[in-house]
Amino acid sequence: MNAEIIAVGTELLLGDILNTNAQFLSKQLSAMGIDVFYQDVVGDNNDRLKQTIHAAIGRSDITILSGGLGPTDDDLTKEMVAEYFSLPLIFHPDIEAGIRTYLKGNMPDSNRKQANIPEGAQPIPNDYGTAPGVLLEREGKVVILLPGPPRELEPMFKNHVRPYLADKTGCTIRSRTLRLFGIGESRVQEVVSDLMASTNPTLAPYAKSNETTLRITAKCESEAEADALIDGMEEKIQERLGQFIYGHGETLLPETVTRMLMERSITVATAESCTGGLLAGAIVDTPGSSAIFSEGAVTYSNAAKVKNLGVKQETLDRFGAVSEETAREMALGIRARAESDMGIGITGIAGPDGGTPEKPVGLVYVAVAYGDQVYVRRCMTAGDRAKVRHASVLHAFDCVRRILLGMDVQIAREICANHLTFERK
Repeated sequence: MNAEIIAVGTELLLGDILNTNAQFLSKQLSAMGIDVFYQDVVGDNNDRLKQTIHAAIGRSDITILSGGLGPTDDDLTKEMVAEYFSLPLIFHPDIEAGIRTYLKGNMPDSNRKQANIPEGAQPIPNDYGTAPGVLLEREGKVVILLPGPPRELEPMFKNHVRPYLADKTGCTIRSRTLRLFGIGESRVQEVVSDLMASTNPTLAPYAKSNETTLRITAKCESEAEADALIDGMEEKIQERLGQFIYGHGETLLPETVTRMLMERSITVATAESCTGGLLAGAIVDTPGSSAIFSEGAVTYSNAAKVKNLGVKQETLDRFGAVSEETAREMALGIRARAESDMGIGITGIAGPDGGTPEKPVGLVYVAVAYGDQVYVRRCMTAGDRAKVRHASVLHAFDCVRRILLGMDVQIAREICANHLTFERK
């Protein structure tokens, strides 16, 4: 089956609102094995909306429209769909009663329009707004109308539309996402290119911000069969890329590593220069992190590094603020000051200025003091200031992850030459 998504609203065309509904719906449909061949955005205009609806219904098995279900005169989606199939709009008193209840009795007359549904269509309950959705099967086509606000659309789709479409596909679609850090999408594709040739389960890489994901999708008659296929594919991927895989699903690297520290009751303190507190902020974003996070220091100037962390002036004079030696002393200094189990130091050149041929923009050193050792990673990140700072924080979390797992830090260099170095000191 194939589907087409139409987002309705002039505000989308003007760029006043980001079209997150199309992304959400595409991901949901893809996970169900339904191909999305087209996405459209059309303003609140009778003729253009009519043309878009006619084209979509004519070429797609499923047409999903978001927006245009409100109480105002420019909300035309139901009217245009009803006109396409030559159906009258039928007033539903029970829908009106639900809208009135949602508005606590203060319902303007204009909201009565939202209780009109094309004849033969099934209304879809809306627990978070006044606009009910609409599900219509006609002439071998499926047309689904959803409200525009994501807080209304997403639960409506998950609770009502997705079960309906699952019955239509006649099979079970299961997906699993593997999250990787420290290796780029192109290199991942080279390593698993033969596995990507599989048709069931399928394997697809996706580049994210400073990381890569692999999505495994299987289509079977039962969930157990699909999970078995996915397990087999993941086992092969783990054999090749296991050291880079930090987790599954939607949990990102900072939360993953922070929870590892929490599970082990390892306290940590941070000393940051170029990242300006981003690392500390990423740690405390995880609920319960107060159990392990001691303190964070932003020591941007050399004087602050000396005063607050005990970095030696001779170290700064000889090696510079952006150096392995300074990062190491920052990590040791914050650990001693906070009396924590682990200290993390970050120093680098985020740009856009300040680089030299010897120390270019994007050069960052991450040091982790833990136990009787200090681990230092030299990172080179291409991109603007925000990307360098974000990548530096992720490198710090990845260093901690590898240390806690007792991984051979040299393997990364062998598999992904020139992408990163990770040196034990």
